[in-house]
Amino acid sequence: MPDLPSFDFAVIGGGSGGYAAARTAASLGLSTAVIDGADELGGLCILRGCMPSKTLIESANRNRIATDAAAFGLDVQVAPPRIATIRERKRRLIADFASYRQQQLEDGRFVLYRGHAEFLDPHHLNIVPRDGSDSFTLHARTFCVATGSTEFVPPIPGLADTGFWTSDTILDTDTLPQSFVVLGGGAIALEMAHYLEGIGRQVSIVQRSRQFLTGMDPSVSQVIETASQQRGIHAYLGTQIHRVENTAEGKKRIHFDHQHSATHVEGDEILLAMGRRPATDSLNAHRAHLGLAAGKLHISPTQQTTQPHIFAAGDVCSPLDVVHLAIQQGEIAARNAHRLLTGSSQPLEEMDYRLRLFGVFCHPQVAGVGATRAQLDHAGTPYLSASYPFDDHGKSMVMGETHGFVEMLAHRDSGEILGATCVGPEATELIHEVVIAMHHHTTVEDFALIPHYHPTLSEIWTYPAEDLADQRAAIQA
Repeated sequence: MPDLPSFDFAVIGGGSGGYAAARTAASLGLSTAVIDGADELGGLCILRGCMPSKTLIESANRNRIATDAAAFGLDVQVAPPRIATIRERKRRLIADFASYRQQQLEDGRFVLYRGHAEFLDPHHLNIVPRDGSDSFTLHARTFCVATGSTEFVPPIPGLADTGFWTSDTILDTDTLPQSFVVLGGGAIALEMAHYLEGIGRQVSIVQRSRQFLTGMDPSVSQVIETASQQRGIHAYLGTQIHRVENTAEGKKRIHFDHQHSATHVEGDEILLAMGRRPATDSLNAHRAHLGLAAGKLHISPTQQTTQPHIFAAGDVCSPLDVVHLAIQQGEIAARNAHRLLTGSSQPLEEMDYRLRLFGVFCHPQVAGVGATRAQLDHAGTPYLSASYPFDDHGKSMVMGETHGFVEMLAHRDSGEILGATCVGPEATELIHEVVIAMHHHTTVEDFALIPHYHPTLSEIWTYPAEDLADQRAAIQA
């Protein structure tokens, strides 16, 4: 009987969080295994999330620029977008990204098992290889669960029978019908709605919450709703969906309550984008005595689960499903596993969510960092706020991109920047100026002294910073 494979550190899932954990563990000298049973190596971000969606969105952005060229004194003949060509460009780029990740996973720093893993007990996994060979047991002293997430399909009557698309479908199709009804109002819903409308499709959005991007300030949602309506996207917020059905004309009809009235909307296809759920179903987590909280693996700030030697990273446990946090979590999990195994006297590292960063590549873009007003109110933190609109900002007016605003929050007593929101042109780039400032615990007074070139989009941050500095000076006078 062959010896039982045994490792210091075993990672379940080879996406961004899992790879970061494995790479870090191997660099620290831990014998490491990665188990990944997906059809393709690479993880959600590379294969079906961040990178492919932004590739398609870039095509929509350029088509919108061409379509709006007349306002800038330019005559541009705009032909219908070639969906198959957009898809092929996406496939070429993603193939390169995925190939590089596959090389990283197979370069010999750790053992890669292509198969599905489930816990047998807190220290053993059953591995079912993808190639159909016999299953086997693997032992590890520590683990990191990084299995990611899957599409959430709500139990809406008629939805399964009628059928629907997901973002995966959108990302890999060479044809698109003329009209879509998007169910959802989060990042994926808004980004896909932007893409579809940007290449000339008719789009309606049906969202259960009273705002887009639940958790962000309602003023952000108001900007997105206004901008969407001006583009011809019909948005229905605060709805209660009752059922879905096919019509005699071959359309798909969604029945829902909106503003206290029963209504419906039709489209050639439904795009389901109502969020994702952690991929824990096949783990047999109970055999390892792992606790779940709100559907996710319960973790401490050290990335430890309810079993101290089992860590987790990424969508399966994170308070925010974004790739840069998954990478940080994976790295911290590996370093903490190393400290446990070596009996280090150093305390275990903890995740710092002070710089909680979020971005949405819709139009206008949305980005935020740090605390929100609601979070500061809940914590009882004394703070000041100041904002400035893009429709009064020189560079954005020149660009014709005047939807939105920036807002900055600062501690009333110390002046340290606590959070910021940007909804407007290039928001996902502009937010990093505040990220850097917050990383160094910068005050609004110091921020206001930083020179900014004129005219640029980034100088808009100086206005709320100066306002906040003036507010603090008035308080202290």
